[in-house]
Amino acid sequence: MRKYFNINLDDRSTETEELNGAACIRVGRHFIAKTLLEKGAAKVDALSPGNPLIFSAGPLAGTNFSNANRISVGCKSPLTGGIKEANGGGTFAFALGQCEIAGLTLMGASDDWVIIRITKEGDISYDDATPFLGMGNIETAAMLFEEYGAKISMALCGPVGEYQGLISGISFPDPEGRPVRIAARGGVGAVMGSKKVKAIIVDMNKMPTFHDRKKVMGSVREYGKLLREDKAIEAFSMYGTAMVSDLTNQLGGLPTRNFSDGRLVNASEETLKLGGSYIRDLTIERGGETTHACMPGCLIKCSNIYVDDKGEEMVSPLEYETLGLMGSNCGLTDPDDVARANHVANDLGVDTIEVGAMLGVLMEAGEGEFGDAAFMMAAMEDIRQGNERGRILAQGTGKVGEHYGVARVPVIKNQGISAYDPRTIEVTGISMMLTAQGADHTTGNIPAHKSADMSTKELTEASLDIQEDCAAADSLGLCLFGRSVTNVNQGLIVEAVNNAHGTNFDASFMKDLGREALQLEWEFNRQAGFTENDDELPSFFYDEALEPTGKTARHHSGQVNQDLRELLGGDKAASE
Repeated sequence: MRKYFNINLDDRSTETEELNGAACIRVGRHFIAKTLLEKGAAKVDALSPGNPLIFSAGPLAGTNFSNANRISVGCKSPLTGGIKEANGGGTFAFALGQCEIAGLTLMGASDDWVIIRITKEGDISYDDATPFLGMGNIETAAMLFEEYGAKISMALCGPVGEYQGLISGISFPDPEGRPVRIAARGGVGAVMGSKKVKAIIVDMNKMPTFHDRKKVMGSVREYGKLLREDKAIEAFSMYGTAMVSDLTNQLGGLPTRNFSDGRLVNASEETLKLGGSYIRDLTIERGGETTHACMPGCLIKCSNIYVDDKGEEMVSPLEYETLGLMGSNCGLTDPDDVARANHVANDLGVDTIEVGAMLGVLMEAGEGEFGDAAFMMAAMEDIRQGNERGRILAQGTGKVGEHYGVARVPVIKNQGISAYDPRTIEVTGISMMLTAQGADHTTGNIPAHKSADMSTKELTEASLDIQEDCAAADSLGLCLFGRSVTNVNQGLIVEAVNNAHGTNFDASFMKDLGREALQLEWEFNRQAGFTENDDELPSFFYDEALEPTGKTARHHSGQVNQDLRELLGGDKAASE
């Protein structure tokens, strides 16, 4: 049994549900889509009190099952106007699981800024958040740990979320207490800010009870063994997500200077300093940590602790999406410059993908030069201060492009495109087109897929397959980086959750869960007014050849959606 809290901020009342069996398993992204549809959230103003803000932990949260402690955050996105599930690592889902809490929904809005306190006994209270307003997340987290003790976790609304900047996420501490694991995309932090909730504090406790604890622990060991034996996992452990830079640069799909080029350096002639190999060697030389767990129990450890030439910590983590969007997309070539900008973004609690895409557009507008790290830092200082320019920039890539009259704005559904140019990395591009989530690579990313000789329908089929797997993982609190093991051992995962919660699902449950989540999300966006036209890439991807491959985008939303309907055997949205 797990508790679920429906918290009404208008009057500070709480309705507590008791969840059992399947209700403890169909969580995360699936639960978010189902709940938002049931509450009619597709029709509400995303920054109004009527927009639910949902925090959902996975069925194995609170254990040391590797990469099973992700937290899902969901609402109607104020950035895209569609559905949003953003998830992050850290300790928040772990703490909820240890208190045997499946999650919570915030409804309404508080009259005053509050900190919500949830104890291991399930008691909920409210504290004054006024002393923390305007403060960066790093200082805020340190003060909250001092005030509430070391055995807690937290969800933080940063200073940009306070004034409802749409680039803001919700931050969670890593195992060492850094508030740097962020449910970043879609403006979920702005929704938390609209509700005047500065932080949610949850106790750490102990491993939760399970239907058959012995068998669950057996699955923990078996899954861990498979991870340790897997070559793809070994590579992530050694090089971190930064190794993807080496791949995309080689493929000619690394976003460079506002997606105007696909390669930052010629790999045969010059070292890519934003790549995994270079960053690993530099980190070892400087005495940093090349491998680090972002959440309790994770054996993959694809995070890192990046240090300067004196061995002082600059940022944790320094990862691919940030290297791609705040790095090469803004013309930076030195990882130290990216690390400095990344640290500021973490302190502000903002989405580095959206910020990097936005700054690239700002440079395209002539407001700054590509490669000017000082310009980037000054722009983020404006965002911190919330002055007139800062509030414009905090509305994200699409709004900044509109404000400055820029023609080349890399967004889908008004959300900045992730660090994969869709002209060369085609399946990921189709996933970013089709997903209800906006231009989000995590919904279906297979950058190494050989696509050149394949039809739109074949690539759409590959996209649907990986989208189902990703949606299932997001619905079970699993990190996607375990997919080389997870996706081929779905029976093991299902057996683990069956033993945890007394259910009797077969191995097909994961695929079914993933497809159901996708169809619920498409239905939400249909109700919110989205059409196939909203899935189209910006025109410059079709009109401008990308060097060095010379490719242009070849997949249009009408054909992609027609192929998807045929693959699904009907309309993509769930029936009402």
